[in-house]
Amino acid sequence: MKITVMMGGTSAERDVSLASGVRIVEALRRRGHTVTPLDPAIGMLSEPAFAELAQGVMKREPPSLEQLRNFEGAELSPVLGSLPAVRAADVVFLGLHGGYGEDGTVQAMLDAAHVCYTGSGHLASALAMDKDLSKILFRAAGVTTADWLMAPASTEQVEHLLGWPVIVKPSKQGSTVGLTKVSTPEHLELAVREAFQYDDEVMIERFIPGRELTVGILGGEALPVGEIIPKHELYDYECKYTAGMAREEFPAKLTKSQAAAVQAQARRAFHALKLGGYARIDFRLTAEGTFYCLEANTLPGMTELSLIPQAAAAAGIAFDELCERIVQLAVRAKGGKTG
Repeated sequence: MKITVMMGGTSAERDVSLASGVRIVEALRRRGHTVTPLDPAIGMLSEPAFAELAQGVMKREPPSLEQLRNFEGAELSPVLGSLPAVRAADVVFLGLHGGYGEDGTVQAMLDAAHVCYTGSGHLASALAMDKDLSKILFRAAGVTTADWLMAPASTEQVEHLLGWPVIVKPSKQGSTVGLTKVSTPEHLELAVREAFQYDDEVMIERFIPGRELTVGILGGEALPVGEIIPKHELYDYECKYTAGMAREEFPAKLTKSQAAAVQAQARRAFHALKLGGYARIDFRLTAEGTFYCLEANTLPGMTELSLIPQAAAAAGIAFDELCERIVQLAVRAKGGKTG
């Protein structure tokens, strides 16, 4: 098949997306496909440019806002659906993370151009990216999630309704970009201001202490549960994308009934948001044994350190096969060409 891999983009998760995209391109080429890498921020990537990216792009911190502003006005999004690399593709593999790559915008453009692409549709992508709406739908579906408020909120409201500590984060962002744990009232305003740099909506959420768990969903089926044990208190950007800063265990050390329970919650969350293809659902497990759903990731990372490839490996699915399955799920769901 002719497959175009979209990678990079202009969100704060640009570097993660480039690292994911490189692995996806290489995997699909090994599977015999004709693969074109495309960065919506700058256009098609030449082979020399791609080879340079393959040497490594991940850093300990995300790109600065100043670096991201360099791409303003250069985005190809208005004409994305008409690009030859997109129109000629049998499938577009979305390796984008965050921003308009994961919020349904790109998906809507591809739908309008009748282009087959991987992952969830535009409505589901938008719902999952909006943490406020996601949590409302989780609760309606019986999925446990922490109490929350949307900024602006006074310290009195936060203390009365949530208690300390809380997590302050952009409502439509990923990879813990702009996220802060706030333990005392005097630090709330600064954390909210920081989060507002990355989004026009900010969530204030009750902090749930406990074990960090994740469940990958592939074709509607739950993969083995994973546990993340970060070097920092929170599983932050550095821990996610720096080798040695976190330990992942697949499968997680849970009882059979615990694993089944959190997998059932993950499937319920997946269907509540009308997700498709594949996704990753993140949880906290408290000392009392309650699972709290944190969020759903519709285009989860595919880097060497990312979680859904590790979950797939625990299920006996190698990375190249995982990428192939994601492509085939898109073909079946969205009517792409098979040859």
